[in-house]
Amino acid sequence: MEATVKSKKGRLTELLSDDEIAKLFALVGASDSIELKATVPASAHQGTIAALRIDPLNAQIRQVFFFDTPDLTLNKAGIAVRARRVQGRGGDSVVKLRPVVPGELPEKFRVSPNMKVEVDAMPGGYVCSASMKWKIGNDEVRRAARGKVPVRKVFSKEQRAFFDAHAPDGLDLDDLALLGPIFVLKEDIVPKDLGRKLSAELWLLPDGTRIAELSTKCAPGEGMQVAVQTRSYLRGIGVDLDAETQTKTKSALEFFAGQLAAAPAPAAPAEASAQGS
Repeated sequence: MEATVKSKKGRLTELLSDDEIAKLFALVGASDSIELKATVPASAHQGTIAALRIDPLNAQIRQVFFFDTPDLTLNKAGIAVRARRVQGRGGDSVVKLRPVVPGELPEKFRVSPNMKVEVDAMPGGYVCSASMKWKIGNDEVRRAARGKVPVRKVFSKEQRAFFDAHAPDGLDLDDLALLGPIFVLKEDIVPKDLGRKLSAELWLLPDGTRIAELSTKCAPGEGMQVAVQTRSYLRGIGVDLDAETQTKTKSALEFFAGQLAAAPAPAAPAEASAQGS
């Protein structure tokens, strides 16, 4: 069974075949939750902030760090390795695999309380992912980002086993390069006309790129109802769900990978002369 589908612009269920819809419902039924996401086009940022009455002073500050090879080997293999520092609480780390079919995950991982299987649904399609999470101190994440401790130190034994089971052969967590940090502002709001929690995230990349995403989570059995309700609300406040956008993770990875590629190679050490001069 495929665990990811991309569709043309428009309403997802109207553009999927009956077989694809059946596959989607099978994935949803075997998942723990659904997250409905929409990226807001740059031209609509100000209007969306005003319509949702988002106050940046209420936003939670986060620092996000990804780990991958300079040519994004993990991303190409459907793996995301991430750590976060979060204002006002401890940080966390995650090893995420996508796409997945829930029933094909090894039982030792699927039954773990640290494992979450979720269907992410977007205007352009959906994907099912499995995330192994772990809580960790903000200072520990910072030390790893600064190279003071090995990357593996911010990931639990269980996460390392999940990584080893799916990463390309020969690739170790300590082999990965730092991609980040990304400065993030996150605020949870409950719009009166929507009546449910909506999370707003603004990712700020070092080159000035801003990526805004709105999302809401629901139980598997509520997916269609919440999707219709949320889509109607977002269209009503002027969010163009048909606009061509790029996901925040992909944009961030490609930006920092480009920085690594453009960085000058370290100078080779000078050879000592035969006379020892």
